[in-house]
Amino acid sequence: MTALLLRLAGPLQSWGTGSRFTRRNTDRMPSRSGVIGLLASATGRRRTDPLEDLLELRIGVRIDQPGKVERDFQTARTRDGAESMPLSQRFYLADAVFAVAVEGDLALLEGLRAALRRPVYPLFLGRKSCPPAGKLDHGLRDGDVGEVLAAAEWLASRRVQERHGKPNATLEVTRDCPLETPGSDVVRDDPISFDQRHRQYGWRSVIRYPVTIPNTLHNGVRNPPDPHDPMVLLEGLN
Repeated sequence: MTALLLRLAGPLQSWGTGSRFTRRNTDRMPSRSGVIGLLASATGRRRTDPLEDLLELRIGVRIDQPGKVERDFQTARTRDGAESMPLSQRFYLADAVFAVAVEGDLALLEGLRAALRRPVYPLFLGRKSCPPAGKLDHGLRDGDVGEVLAAAEWLASRRVQERHGKPNATLEVTRDCPLETPGSDVVRDDPISFDQRHRQYGWRSVIRYPVTIPNTLHNGVRNPPDPHDPMVLLEGLN
C-alpha cells in the first residue's frame, strides 16, 4: 500500500460542509470533498467531469496545528450603489496546518503528485480566496493512511514546534473506515457531483483517534532548514 502525503497550510482555510445562504461556516479540518476538489482542480477536471477514480481514494487528516477560527462580516451593494445586498458571515481557519494522507493505486497517486506540482487550475484550501502556502507535496510513503499519519514527521510551523516545550506531540487523526467500525461517526462530505446546478454529497464513516509524534525541535534540536522558508535567511541577524 502507498499513500501520498500532503501538507495543507495557508494564512486562511475554510472547509464548510454545512454552510447555507448568508452564513458560511468552516469545519476544524479539511473535508473529504475539499481534498478531492483540490486534486480535481490540479488535474484539470471541470465541475461536470466524472470523479469515479478519485472517489476510490482513501483519505486521512491529521491536525498538526489547529489554528484559530476567524469571522469575516461582509457587506455589499449593487454596482451602482442603489441597493444593498444581503449581509453575510464567513468563517475561516487562520494559521492552521494539516497532514493529509491519500491512499490509492500507485499509478493514480503518481499522476496526482505530478498534477499538484503543475496544476491545471489554481489550488485553494476550501475557498478560492484561500491559496495554499509552503511545500504542499511531501512525497509517496509506504503504508496505508493510518500508518503514514502515525509515522509522518510533525508538519506544524517551526515556531509552534519550538514553543511546544515537550519531546512529543499528541495529534488528532480522522480517517475513512468501514461503516461497522466501533466508535466511528458518519459525516456527509463524500462528493458525488461538483456540478453547480446540482451538487451532491454522500455519507461516509470516519474514525477519530490520537497519535503521538516526536517533536524534533524540542530543546533546540533543529531539523535541516526548510528550503521553502525565506525567514531562515534572517536567523542570526541582529
